[in-house]
Formats: sequence, structure tokens, C-alpha cells
Amino acid sequence: MFPPQQGISLDIEALSGICGSISIACWVVVFSPQIIENFRRGSAEGLSVVFIVVWLAGDVFNILGAILQRVLPTMIILAIYYTLADIVLLGQVFYYRGFTLTDKVKPKPSSNGDAETRPLLQTDSATQPHTGAESTSISQWQRHLSVDGTHLSPATPLIDPPKANEIPAISSARPTSALQTTLWNAFAILLVCAAGVFGWWIGQQRTRHHVKQDEPEPLEFDILGQVFGYLCAVLYLGSRVPQLLLNYKRKSTEGVSLLFFLFACIGNLTYDMSIFAYSPVCHKPGHCAPGEAKTLYLRYIAVNASWIAGSLGTLLLDMAIFVQFFLYTKDEEEDNEVAVVDED
Repeated sequence: MFPPQQGISLDIEALSGICGSISIACWVVVFSPQIIENFRRGSAEGLSVVFIVVWLAGDVFNILGAILQRVLPTMIILAIYYTLADIVLLGQVFYYRGFTLTDKVKPKPSSNGDAETRPLLQTDSATQPHTGAESTSISQWQRHLSVDGTHLSPATPLIDPPKANEIPAISSARPTSALQTTLWNAFAILLVCAAGVFGWWIGQQRTRHHVKQDEPEPLEFDILGQVFGYLCAVLYLGSRVPQLLLNYKRKSTEGVSLLFFLFACIGNLTYDMSIFAYSPVCHKPGHCAPGEAKTLYLRYIAVNASWIAGSLGTLLLDMAIFVQFFLYTKDEEEDNEVAVVDED
């Protein structure tokens, strides 16, 4: 399962490094689309505040577990960065919605409003008698409403056409189509992945001529670090549930950035790939005793099991959020089409 050939070992090591670098690039920018979306809309109604709070708690335990378990320094730095980004996102939610820990679903405003239940011209003249001054003003108002007989002809419009200087300017801005949104998201993902690969290549160029055959450090379990790691995994899994419920109650994903969850999915996927592509380093470089590579690999997976479970679990739940994106976006498009037909 783990042949000692040097070429294969280097290929696995390169794959692990590339996946890890792409994962880091995705997690660096993961919060940016949602923060920008909140600023653009001037609202954070689409986000579940419980989702952000639980995710923040998960990141705090991620920091503690990563430090105690002595994972890569870059992962510890990223965990601190995630916590700071969570605080910024939570600050936006409190700023736009007030300091609350409950997710309130606002009813959608009616497109017709109260126009159908209110008469076009409503006066109290039919039910109340009027004095002389009031009668004079009412008679003047009725004269203003009188229609000239020339407008009764089908060839003459009832309302005079507006003048050229009274016609409002038509905005040149057009709504973004589904194809344009898809192309933009694909471009952003490719750009971030390319940045991850380029970062890995730069790192390889710097270390190519400084390779040292150091004695590998033994993988040891830290009980408290593992406890924090599994708490982090549980919180990450639980954080998606409030967002799923809020989307379901609203029957909409409006205000939620699709790129936010796309980067999270790619970051989790490549992170797990980087772990599974681990190449064991035996005590004697270039030569492994029978079964030594397998033992080291399984021990490495066991040490990172909590982080693997958290990543794979949130990846599956994010897939459910994607299903909501497509379902509710389709329903909103159908509702808009029906509204346009009704207006016509």
C-alpha cells in the first residue's frame, strides 16, 4: 500500500502540498464574499446569527486543539485568522440587525400592497354634509376632474403624452443573469485555486536547495487537544443547522453569498485530500520496515480524525445549502415571471 519508491513518495507529497496550499487560499478569502455582500446590501438578514456564533465557538476550540496537538503552524495562524473574520461577520450582523441572538423571519411584502382594497378616489362627501366653504372647494375639485368631450374619441388619448423633458431616464444597469453569476463564481474559484498552486510552487522553489533529512517527530496523542478537536468538529457540524432552518423558514437564500459556501466546500475538500495524501516518513529515510509505513499512516489519520470528521461533515451539510440555493432561486424566478405576467 505504501511502496518505498522515492518517485511515488514525492508525487504523494506534492499532491498533499498542493491540496493544502489550495485549502489555505480558499480559507483566506472564504469570508470576503459574505462580508462584501452584507456591505453591498446594507443588511445581514440572510445570515443566521446562531450560525455565526456557533462557528466562532468552533474556531476558538480549533485554535486550542491545534496548539495542544501541535499541528502545522500555518494551520494555527489560519485558525486565529478565522476567529477574527468571524468576529467581523458577527459585528456586521449586530450592526444591521441589533444585538440579538434570535433569527427572525420577516414576512415578504405583498406586491399589490393595499391598492386592491382601497378605492381609487376616496372622499367623505357621500356620507357627510358640507358647509358653504367646503361645497365651494368640492365644486372646484369636481370641475378639475371634468373630462373634455374631445377626449371621448378613440383617436384622442384621455391623458396627454408626456413632454420630452418629463420622461424619466432609463437606468442602464441590468440585473445579473444566472450565466453571468456562474461565470463570475467559476472565475473567482479558478483564481483562488491558481493562487494556491502558485504559493505551493514558490515554497518548493525556496526549499529545493535546502532539503534536510531530519529525523521525523513521533506522532503523539494529546488528550486535551483531541477533546478540543472533537468539540470543534461538533460545533462546525451544528453551525450549519441554524442556517439551513433559516433558509427553509424564509424559503429563500437572498442575502447569502454563494461564493461564501463554495470556498468553504473547496477548502474543506482540499484540506481532507491533503491529509489523506500524507506520505509516511520512516525512521530510516528511503527504507521502511515491513508494516511501518502503514502504521505511521493510520496513526497520522487517527491524530487528525476530529479535523477530518469536522471537514467532511460540514462539506455534506454545505451541499444541502447548495440544494436550497438552487430550489429557492428557481422558485423566486418563477414568482417574478408570474408577477410580470399579472402586471401585463
